[in-house]
Amino acid sequence: MKMNLRKVLALVLCAALIFALGVGCSSSGSSSDTAADTMASEAAETAAETTETAALSGTISTNGSTSMEKVIAALIESFTAENPGVTITYDATGSGTGITAVTEGSTDIGLSSRNLKDAEAEAGLTATVIALDGIAIIVNTANTVTDLTIEQIAGLFTGEITNWSEVGGEDMPVAVIGREAGSGTRDGFESIVGVEDTCAYDQELTSTGAVVAAVASNEYAIGYASLSSVDDSVVAVDVEGVSCTEATVLDGTYAIQRPFIMVTNDNAELSEAAQAFLAYCTSSEVVDIIANAGAVSIAQ
Repeated sequence: MKMNLRKVLALVLCAALIFALGVGCSSSGSSSDTAADTMASEAAETAAETTETAALSGTISTNGSTSMEKVIAALIESFTAENPGVTITYDATGSGTGITAVTEGSTDIGLSSRNLKDAEAEAGLTATVIALDGIAIIVNTANTVTDLTIEQIAGLFTGEITNWSEVGGEDMPVAVIGREAGSGTRDGFESIVGVEDTCAYDQELTSTGAVVAAVASNEYAIGYASLSSVDDSVVAVDVEGVSCTEATVLDGTYAIQRPFIMVTNDNAELSEAAQAFLAYCTSSEVVDIIANAGAVSIAQ
């Protein structure tokens, strides 16, 4: 059982008093000196241990972007390993839902893979960028197309281009796979490519993983996904001759990229633990953690 701070301070003061009395009662030294020294030392050690182990405690709730799943999971694991008194929850609901949750006060930190809109910022929300992410343009492994321009990508997603042969591929129809309305990945992709509200989706899915799986199972498909979610089941094509990698996202040469942000509400005070987690996620300590999760830390 941990000793509370008031008891620790009382113990330290008591030890100091005993020590002082022992010195006053014996000019040549006695066993009381040794006892007082030992008691004071033990009290000081207990106080230090109590301060260290009780430094952070409590529960932090996070809610939002499914694209940030690998990144946030890695950060939570690392932070709670260093702070075992803290529990952090993560609900993968999508960027729009996460922003709504932090606005309404049902979560401590919202997670978004898109920038805040003006109205959201004006409502008292603050965005803290913790990483950058490339939005990879993915096709089925059977597709022979390896490079697309922004213009070609726009044409494929709006339905202006309906056959892969029009962009150097095989003579086969195009199936367009994307995310649901409100998705941060969809918002980022459409705004960068310039196809807001004009995409002709054959499927609109509710998670990044679902998009990857759909493209992997359909040889006609094209979709988009967070760089951290791309695996060997699909192929990420080059965009304007540039591959989607951590290096090209960081140096800005890969065109389709967006931020991973943590959203807080200025009208709700964060707990000490939540403030510490937010600071940790932007520190130099997490560069490798975020990189291993497939994104690019802003703290280089």
